[in-house]
Amino acid sequence: MALKSTTANGGDTRPKVLIPEKVSPDGLRLLQASLEVHERKGLNHEELQAIIGDYDALIVRSETKVTADLLAAGKKLRVVARAGVGVDNVDLNAATKLGIIVVNSPQGNINAAAEHTIALLMAVARNVGEASASLKAGKWERSKLVGIEVKGKTLGIIGLGKVGLTVARAAGGLGMNLAAYDPYANPSLAASADVELVPTMEELFSQADFLTIHTPMIASTKGLIGDAELAKTKPTACILNVARGGIVDETALLSALEAGTLAGAGIDVFTAEPPQSGDAASKLIAHPKVVATPHLGASTVEAQENVSIDVCTQVLSILSGQLPRSAVNAPIILPEEYRTLQPFVTLMEKMGSLYTQHFSPANAAQRLRTTFEVTYEGSLASANTTKPLFAALVKGLLSPISSTESLNINIVNAELVAKERGILINESRSREKLEQEGYSASVTLKARLDTRSPSASRVKQDPLNSNTPSSSSARQPKIDEQIITGFVSNNTPYIGRLGRFSTSFIPEGNMLICRNYDEPGKIGEVGGRLGRAGVNIRSMTVAPIEVSGDSSLKKVDSVVQSGEGGAKGENEALMILGVDRAVDDEVRKSLIRQEGVLEASLVTL
Repeated sequence: MALKSTTANGGDTRPKVLIPEKVSPDGLRLLQASLEVHERKGLNHEELQAIIGDYDALIVRSETKVTADLLAAGKKLRVVARAGVGVDNVDLNAATKLGIIVVNSPQGNINAAAEHTIALLMAVARNVGEASASLKAGKWERSKLVGIEVKGKTLGIIGLGKVGLTVARAAGGLGMNLAAYDPYANPSLAASADVELVPTMEELFSQADFLTIHTPMIASTKGLIGDAELAKTKPTACILNVARGGIVDETALLSALEAGTLAGAGIDVFTAEPPQSGDAASKLIAHPKVVATPHLGASTVEAQENVSIDVCTQVLSILSGQLPRSAVNAPIILPEEYRTLQPFVTLMEKMGSLYTQHFSPANAAQRLRTTFEVTYEGSLASANTTKPLFAALVKGLLSPISSTESLNINIVNAELVAKERGILINESRSREKLEQEGYSASVTLKARLDTRSPSASRVKQDPLNSNTPSSSSARQPKIDEQIITGFVSNNTPYIGRLGRFSTSFIPEGNMLICRNYDEPGKIGEVGGRLGRAGVNIRSMTVAPIEVSGDSSLKKVDSVVQSGEGGAKGENEALMILGVDRAVDDEVRKSLIRQEGVLEASLVTL
């Protein structure tokens, strides 16, 4: 089934994917089955920025610089996919703030990168690059180009991740001794590959005959190998970099080679690609002790197919509303776990939206500067993660007061958005066994308002100008806590409690929620007024006041019985009406003017 994306004029079209670099045809075929794919190679940054606003996804390799201004211009962007391992050409901070998921393919080119490392290792050891150039120049310089054998030599590995381990196993097959520095390495995996873990980089430098780097390019690894580090290597050592340009200081490396304190280098990656004429990288490429290749680590037919299929599959998954497997700016959540959480994700978004529309005043943006407490009960209490639920709640809270264009909230940026909006959400888990039948988990949302703040006091001023309760103390108890409880039954979300009222309704469509005295004739009065306005009632639920041992409810009861809620306060009920269209605000106000209807809120879910 083709994916759909709503256009500005209301029509449906397939989501658009922009691909400004070469991507394997296998991945493209996956996308073309359900997406509109545009390959636009050769665009400069300004041209790319001019058109990115039309696209839902962007797939790049290493040449395209996905900057903050480019991401900001991508008003519809939901995912940026890097067909490769590193993402240093993508501004992750900007993407996270905008709620754009960034994915990569950390598995697809592992073998290719490892094999290229071994290729450079052997090329440096046996002078392959210089020998080939000499022979092509018509020379025969056997005695000048005597190499060394790698058997019995020590290979020092910085970064013992998947690529580093694959290199270690291959080098072990060549008879090399293996040592590695990686404070996060798995000792059992290192031992299985016969790799000795050393405590410091300095110790690794002193041992290594060949030094290879397999770390990501992040702030802590930029310039990781400089003058001081190279000074600690053996003068007979050679250094290899098939990871990322900039990890090794190119000027320092050039100086070490020229001074003879380093014997050689095999380099596949550079700080600027392609290198500029006259810079340190271009001088390294021309150096006789260097074997250089133009970023070929992942350039095999097999690797290109693997990463293309991997990232294209993830783009399809994200655009269809699922979670990515390899997001670099979001927590990894296993597919089976997300399937379990999915109905509760829907529930949480609806609960948040219901809160904002039912409880909050017209100036809801200020009212949301409050503290929410979320309690997960039943089977949800043992969930490994609640990140998707948290994100759904934040999205629901803000969706009624935010434009569609500005509301891109997901697990990538939910915490950041909540912080920026002044929304504090405390999550907790209840281990008590649920006694209700028909469902195994529930969620309770409590909002604790600061009654001293101006926004809280404004709640009580004018019931006709907002969806809030009446300001009259004869009509509305002074409660500083608002509660919504929800549950899922047969994969359908339900609201089980709304404020002080026990209920069970499906939160969907247009709804009119009335708080009224529980007296004969009230349903007829409301129905008659809606009928005269041409509004058809499709469903109706009448909710009584919750009877519970909950301390907050006891507080409500005591307030009502003390007279603050009026003589009829304890006989109130909630009327939840599903209607066929949105109700005009004038009609809502006219309902409140009727005797016995204390509050009426309009909700669209």
